[in-house]
Amino acid sequence: MKRTGTRVEAIVGKVSAGLANGAYKVGDRLPSVRQAAEDYGVSKNTMAEAYDRLVAQGLLEARAGSGFYVSHLELPRPTAPPPHVATAVDLVTLLGEQLDRRYEVRPGDGRPPSSWMEGSELRRHFASFKAAGPESVDFGYGSSRGYEPLRERLRLMLLDRSISVEPDGLLLTSGANHALDLIVRHLLEAGDTVLVDDPGYYPLFAKLALAKVRIVGVKRNPDGPDLDDLTAKLALHRPRIFFTQSQAHNPTGGWLSPPVAFGLLRAAERWGTLVVENDAFADILPPSLPRLAALDQLNRVLYVGTFSKTLSASLRCGFVAGHPDLIGALANLKILTSVATSDFVERFVLNLIQGGQYLRHIRRLRARIEAAHRASVSDLESVGLRLRPGKSPGFYLWADLPDHVDELDLCRRAAAESIFLAPGSVFRPDREGDRPAALRFNVAYGSDPKLLTFLAGAF
Repeated sequence: MKRTGTRVEAIVGKVSAGLANGAYKVGDRLPSVRQAAEDYGVSKNTMAEAYDRLVAQGLLEARAGSGFYVSHLELPRPTAPPPHVATAVDLVTLLGEQLDRRYEVRPGDGRPPSSWMEGSELRRHFASFKAAGPESVDFGYGSSRGYEPLRERLRLMLLDRSISVEPDGLLLTSGANHALDLIVRHLLEAGDTVLVDDPGYYPLFAKLALAKVRIVGVKRNPDGPDLDDLTAKLALHRPRIFFTQSQAHNPTGGWLSPPVAFGLLRAAERWGTLVVENDAFADILPPSLPRLAALDQLNRVLYVGTFSKTLSASLRCGFVAGHPDLIGALANLKILTSVATSDFVERFVLNLIQGGQYLRHIRRLRARIEAAHRASVSDLESVGLRLRPGKSPGFYLWADLPDHVDELDLCRRAAAESIFLAPGSVFRPDREGDRPAALRFNVAYGSDPKLLTFLAGAF
């Protein structure tokens, strides 16, 4: 016996096809629910639900006491997006491939495998979680600044990185990208100039393109931004902001050395530039590594972090820390754009931290990353790739390709074999520039036999 839902879907499909083929004109009345139910051999309830779905799709119009009519409303026709929107969409094509997950082998993915996250001991906690008992759950929006106990816990955690945050200096967000979005919306206007790492974090480039902001790349060395290039571009462009990632850099896997960190902050101070430091992988790294926010103590630095890279890509929880006046302005913008972040998610994250599950998970995750990093370096170098060294094992490796290799053609050939590669050009703020061919590898997939076989015969 067929389920009602299946019958409804079948009727909706038949009526939709009839409307598309011109069986009815705009304004025509369809058979009554009773008559149509007899015609299709279903109950009146089933037929009524089918008609309701067609109304919801905009194909029919319900008139009280009269019946159902072919809608006179015309759906808007697709139009070409404005140039800045088209540019932004083009910049996130790699992210779209990561979300669709159409490839068998995924060395170009920007995230750790779900088996490293939900497949760990956290799965049991996901299944059994109750937000500190039903009597303590607030079913409203929660605070616009985020769940206060988690904010206070984060302030303590940041002290381990020598970052002192004032009581009103931290705002919870729906991940690092939400924090970056708030910063871009509040501090930048169309036509402003900003500096970014080159290569750097491509979803940020898309946000900036959408805001019609001019993007200038600063050469990224293994130990941080190139200070000569940074100083020259600060003097030439007088940018509002420099967006950078200090440790476990995405995409190169590089780090930030103390001399470069001091030089960077000195240059930013001289030219009056705000620095936004994205430290998305901080929890898997030694807290003693240099952070701009620690050296500056959030005077000229906004510090962005997230749990989405270490817990789950579907668990959207992050934060931004900075001067209380600036954080207050971002909190007001957060109210205007999204009202609040999820109180349930923030309580859940705090429970993981306080219960010790997060610490145990991070220890296990670090061990997996270190093992995968060692294996990927060895295996990728064995097939002829030149890898850039990193200070601490992280998710990413940056491989310079031989001079004669066309990286986009290589990626197309890999895609034909269901291998998803991330071309270096995606991570360049100026994608038309003349840059050496490169690839970003996720260490979780760097030793995959199918990938290594492909690469061995590709050059």
